[in-house]
Amino acid sequence: MSFDIRLRGHVSDVAAQALPELVDSLVASGITAQDPALWGPAAEADAAVRLGWVDAVSVSRPLVAEIETLRDVLRSNGITRIVLAGMGGSSLAPEVIARTAGVPLVVLDSTAPGQVLAALDGDAEAGGLAQTALVVSSKSGSTVETDSAKRAFEAAFRDLGIDPTERIIVVTDPGSPLEIAARADGYTVFTADPTVGGRYSALTAFGLVPAGLAGVDIGELLDEAEATLLEVAIDDPRNPALVLAAAIAGGAPRADKLGLISDGDYLQGLPDWIEQLVAESTGKDGTGILPVVMLPVSPELDSRPADLRIVRIVDDVNHDHLFEHHHGEVLVSGSLGAQFVVWEYATAIIGRMLGINPFDQPDVESAKDATRRLLDARPEPTSPAFTAEGVEVRSTDPALAASGTLAGVLDDLWKLVPSDGYVAIQAYVNRLDLAQLSGLRELVAADSGRPTTFGWGPRFLHSTGQFHKGGPATGVFVQILEGTDVDVEIPGRPFTFGELIAAQAAGDASVLAAHGRPVVTITLTDPQPDVFALFEAAQ
Repeated sequence: MSFDIRLRGHVSDVAAQALPELVDSLVASGITAQDPALWGPAAEADAAVRLGWVDAVSVSRPLVAEIETLRDVLRSNGITRIVLAGMGGSSLAPEVIARTAGVPLVVLDSTAPGQVLAALDGDAEAGGLAQTALVVSSKSGSTVETDSAKRAFEAAFRDLGIDPTERIIVVTDPGSPLEIAARADGYTVFTADPTVGGRYSALTAFGLVPAGLAGVDIGELLDEAEATLLEVAIDDPRNPALVLAAAIAGGAPRADKLGLISDGDYLQGLPDWIEQLVAESTGKDGTGILPVVMLPVSPELDSRPADLRIVRIVDDVNHDHLFEHHHGEVLVSGSLGAQFVVWEYATAIIGRMLGINPFDQPDVESAKDATRRLLDARPEPTSPAFTAEGVEVRSTDPALAASGTLAGVLDDLWKLVPSDGYVAIQAYVNRLDLAQLSGLRELVAADSGRPTTFGWGPRFLHSTGQFHKGGPATGVFVQILEGTDVDVEIPGRPFTFGELIAAQAAGDASVLAAHGRPVVTITLTDPQPDVFALFEAAQ
């Protein structure tokens, strides 16, 4: 299956107005030729070293045999469970690849101690640590979450009498600190093309190694992608990437919220991958397109905000019955490999339409710096503004806590959302134990009346975190933390996983506040029952 797109209602007119300029400017063939001048002089230096994803299919072909050979070796040694430690594009791409293929892959993209312990312990069905191999993925080779996971697994393997070099596989950029250290220590190392940014790396070693070791047919995935390359390379108004970009970023005023809906389950988790690609690529210089991952029954579908464009991922856009209730929507279908290619092209094209550099992430480092400062200083936790039903409430704006009730503080926060604004929920918790927390998004969207995003912390810091600081200053933020007695040491570090995730939440809140974004922090002191109190307050 290649990639199909259908536009319903007025969105067809929006795209028709934007397409001629995109075709005439030869942007599709320019991307294929890796022309760094397409995004203007200010972006040219970055673009010159960030367009390798265009050739990812051909560059990655030799990897298939290497990955399959290593998979066979691991299985012959009794390895039945693959864990991936990665963040952002390094974890979201292999996660959607494995989920869509129905292949088990444990993704550790969190510093929540309970989630780290679960990854270390395994389970009876999938196998425990003795049957586990770990893939460590980091482009820079210095990602704190990934490094911490690697340290924890190394120690755990040694405690079982297992040589970590037999169980840990590294994926990184050539010349990174991780590659240098890993090769010196005797680990198996896969290097990826350094001219591919993390969020565009789905079809490189970062997406293929963990998914392939878990059991996905990655050769087939590359075949799917290859079948779409000619379609996206031509300067033609039928080019699906041009049409998709024109439908999303065209029009005046522009709809700068992008609702992403999976109408069916043949592609598992694709909206989460699209979210990090679009948000981090476009959310900067005070502009951007904010992805909002929704359900087929989300409240935004009833209110239909004028600044929200809906893209619905369906199994077949040519089924007439799909068109009845989707006026003004963009419908897309296609194989996973085709989706990767079209969305990467479309996102780069949207960057040109917005007049920004789609390959940098200038505001991501600010939250990391704030985290490092807090870990160095170790300040005492601030007292809550109030505690209600066991839930502690803090805020960057004392006025928000004046009501003294959980429902009141949320209502007051919604009042600060501008008419073109949004709400962002950020849950720094163990998402395995508190998976139901994601349902809060639907309640908040209905209660606030505005598009609402939900992100698991700290992984969203490597994706939508860029948009929160660099995009339009129209968001309000709800942080959710958990009280827990569980903690895990990080070997060789002066802080624990619990201290790390707390510093990441506090650091991000401080940076958001410095950018004029209001933040309410809610700590669930007894997480399971407190979730119900939070849900009740948000209704």
